[in-house]
Amino acid sequence: MRIIKPWAAALLLTVSSAGVVAADGEAILKAQCNSCHNLEGPAPATLHELWQRQAPDLFYAGNKYQAAWLERWLQQPTTIRPAGMFYVDHIKAGSAGDQIDASTMRPHSALSAADAKAVAAALMERKARSDLVVAGSYVPGTISRSSGEMMFDKFKGCLACHEIEPGYGGLSGPEVYTVAQRLQADYLVSFLSRPQAWDPKIFMPDKHLSDGDVQKFVHYLRLLSVEARQ
Repeated sequence: MRIIKPWAAALLLTVSSAGVVAADGEAILKAQCNSCHNLEGPAPATLHELWQRQAPDLFYAGNKYQAAWLERWLQQPTTIRPAGMFYVDHIKAGSAGDQIDASTMRPHSALSAADAKAVAAALMERKARSDLVVAGSYVPGTISRSSGEMMFDKFKGCLACHEIEPGYGGLSGPEVYTVAQRLQADYLVSFLSRPQAWDPKIFMPDKHLSDGDVQKFVHYLRLLSVEARQ
């Protein structure tokens, strides 16, 4: 997010019926977030457009993220993609092979509690691609850590791109040990089933998972998130 200039601060405030000044989440999004995030859609349709992406698309945030997580994260941003949006833009050669070049990474700015609440609420109103989400498609269940890791790593090869705990796993994709805290379960079912339906040129491969395997994947991701809180 870019820094908002003082003279524009008034644009980010509204007055409630009780006379209390409140943050305008939509105004903050457009003033501070629009330069990096795609707020209106559509998703990139060509590789060239994909390569211009600087941050995750947010035009379907309301179908993707969990509101409580958004509000917390916006106040205290943490790294989700260890090597940024595109791995090749943020690595350098090291003695043990490729390593992240921290000098190329830009930290995400933090918002105040009030602004974070307002922005999270505005993002949850963005519900493009609702046709891809089936409410209740995730059926809560369990899976053992060993079975989930075997499927994630050995059978499907996901560990090559994703960390399942800090420092363990690939760096080119987002970490997944907090993914079930971040994302809605029904969205995960839909995305794992048809990633290119959400993002046509995304590097995430379609593994052609069976419905049963999709459910197991979400069980496993939820298990990782529980362990990450401990």
